[in-house]
Amino acid sequence: MKAKSLLKERRAISDTSFLDLVVWQVPEPLAGSFHHFKYRLAFVVEGVCVLRYDNEAGKGNHKHLGEREVPYTFSGLRQLVDDFLADVSQWRQEHEDSHD
Repeated sequence: MKAKSLLKERRAISDTSFLDLVVWQVPEPLAGSFHHFKYRLAFVVEGVCVLRYDNEAGKGNHKHLGEREVPYTFSGLRQLVDDFLADVSQWRQEHEDSHD
């Protein structure tokens, strides 16, 4: 089986921010992962990636919160997207509140 694209979408959030959602089904799990998906979910604001979930080969499932990298427990694609969108919402709420 070759890698198969399951999701490739860019969603505008505002004039200065967007989501970039990319998920592939892969024939073998990547080093450090135990599932058959390769993913990159990113939230970009003013040209800077402020939040990203990915499973880079060798690092396994993790997320980048600004400069910090923390482990992420993968429990399915639907939960992955839900968790990512919840973090995006939280980030936006924190940063919108700081401008009041």
